[in-house]
Amino acid sequence: MIDQFLNYLRLERNYSPNTVEAYGNDLREFELYFNKLEGHLSWTTVDADVIRDWMESMMDRGNTATSINRRLSALRSFYRFALKRCMVKSDPAHGIVGPKKKKPLPVFVKERDMDALLDPKMWTADYKDVLARTILILFYETGVRLSELIGLDDAAVDFVNNELKVTGKRNKQRVIPFGENMAQTLKTYMKEREQLPARTSEALFLTKKGCRMSPAQVRNIVKKQLARVSTMQKRSPHVLRHTFATAMLNHEAGLESVKKLLGHESLSTTEIYTHTTFEQLKKVYETAHPRA
Repeated sequence: MIDQFLNYLRLERNYSPNTVEAYGNDLREFELYFNKLEGHLSWTTVDADVIRDWMESMMDRGNTATSINRRLSALRSFYRFALKRCMVKSDPAHGIVGPKKKKPLPVFVKERDMDALLDPKMWTADYKDVLARTILILFYETGVRLSELIGLDDAAVDFVNNELKVTGKRNKQRVIPFGENMAQTLKTYMKEREQLPARTSEALFLTKKGCRMSPAQVRNIVKKQLARVSTMQKRSPHVLRHTFATAMLNHEAGLESVKKLLGHESLSTTEIYTHTTFEQLKKVYETAHPRA
């Protein structure tokens, strides 16, 4: 049953290999749990109490609410699939509520710090510097995910309309506009890239050896460069995605527009950035108002 479900995710829902593997691990962990219980339980005889006991056992072992809810989500998806295909007569996961988790506010870089970091005076004409600055600007001005940036090919850049075609989660594509400054930055980078001795990929961002960049290489660039202007512990590409969204909302962009640019499926995912901007507003008020 697990294998049929994973094939469904892989072939029909077009889930990524990592997601499919994670679902499989979660389901096999639950299977291992109920196989140890008395009563010779199976996927068809498990009830809601068994699932609640499983969740409680995970909490006792110190698992976070996030990891427990992720496993519960995998179980819900599995039973919905099994019920629709008449593999089970009922869905024991239906209606079970996972533990509440705290939602930390997104970490972002202040605009003045980004302006200081991206100042051309901070950079040399060396390929490594041109590459790093271009990556930072693209993250900051488009809000793309790390996987989306790495997946960009030259063909994704439209200099006529100043648009970027991005392939996001589940192979969904979206188009992101960009400004003239970023267009010039990309053209300067691509001209510098022509000096590389060899090229083995059509990727937009290449290492000095002409290969598509890996996630680790991009993470290291972002971490190293953000350290120049910030003491934050988190200095990842996702922080720049948060920075993009926060900057857009601070400059009066509509929530629905930001949602589309980020490629979010639900508006509730984007709404967390309104909390960030409100927290910033509170700090301004507390600093500026004499009676605050």
